[in-house]
Amino acid sequence: MTDSSNLERWATWREIHRQPELWRSWAVDLAREASALRRWIAERGVEEVWLCGAGSSGFIGEILSTGAGRSGPRLRAVPTTDYVAAPQDFPAPKGRLLVVQFSRSGDSSESVGMLDLLDQLLPEADRLHVTCNPEGTLATRAHPGPGELRLLLPPEAAHDQGFAMTSSVSCMLLGALAVFDPETDPARALPLLAAGAEDLLERLRSWAPPRAGRAFFLGSGALKFAARESALKVLELTSGRANAAWDSPLGFRHGPKSAVEADAQIYVMLHPDHRTARYDADLAEEVARQYPDAEVRTIGPGGDLPLQGIGKARWDAPLYVIPAQILSARWSDGLGLNVDDPFKGQGSLTRVVAGVKLYRFEP
Repeated sequence: MTDSSNLERWATWREIHRQPELWRSWAVDLAREASALRRWIAERGVEEVWLCGAGSSGFIGEILSTGAGRSGPRLRAVPTTDYVAAPQDFPAPKGRLLVVQFSRSGDSSESVGMLDLLDQLLPEADRLHVTCNPEGTLATRAHPGPGELRLLLPPEAAHDQGFAMTSSVSCMLLGALAVFDPETDPARALPLLAAGAEDLLERLRSWAPPRAGRAFFLGSGALKFAARESALKVLELTSGRANAAWDSPLGFRHGPKSAVEADAQIYVMLHPDHRTARYDADLAEEVARQYPDAEVRTIGPGGDLPLQGIGKARWDAPLYVIPAQILSARWSDGLGLNVDDPFKGQGSLTRVVAGVKLYRFEP
């Protein structure tokens, strides 16, 4: 088992454990900022919101748009990696549009490419930039208008220095939820989530399953994309030496289950809504019965790795990702990799995606 004290030398490990402190300290200020942004959105008459980002930042949009309430503007996940490649597939809606971009650095190729395309194709759209880097392009580049621009900056410490996004993802997600879920008070919710994360991290202090050849993360509803983020953390931090996949529990039966083998580890996220959790629990029991040599663990209320959130999947999603963050950091260190930069010296992946050739779009 990798000694936790040895892991403290990695910024990534410290950033994982810093999350509860960041959420709690931001709660009151975020509540005030979110209230002001909601007033601005209402005054602008926004009818549709595009939630945009690449990789982990794109998964934020998927989580936000899944299970969104019926009141307020329509929420639609539009990954920048999709829009930059094929803007013709995303015609402007009839009503007023707000484009929300998420990016830790604010400088990735797709973030810049999205800005260029919006300037060209949708200058009338309003914009909200949620970024952890106050000096990045998203934070500093002016909007030519006539649409308006607003900025939401998480706490400075949320700007991860490690390769993998951890506290940056959770803070950007919670920040956006505070804006787009007016039924939940972030001043109350974030301290509760922080307490739940502290309890979970304490439970995971000595938890170190051996590295899996294949790891599967399964979640329903918004947690499907928490599962996707979990799988990405394992792939990134182990430099692909642990093969990780994601799906929904019901979707897993339709083919992906065929990839389970003896040394597989399967993590099933138990949805906080008991009606959905029934399907999650059934799948976990089925896979454990059919693949007795695989390790099947449930994450969530009443699970093998219990957690206590606020009972709303979108808000609780950061808690469900924490076990994968811990696992992937432990496995990365156990492989002798640089946990803060598993691809150091390889040049194949970098902390900020850059150098992508961007083409001018000809309508």
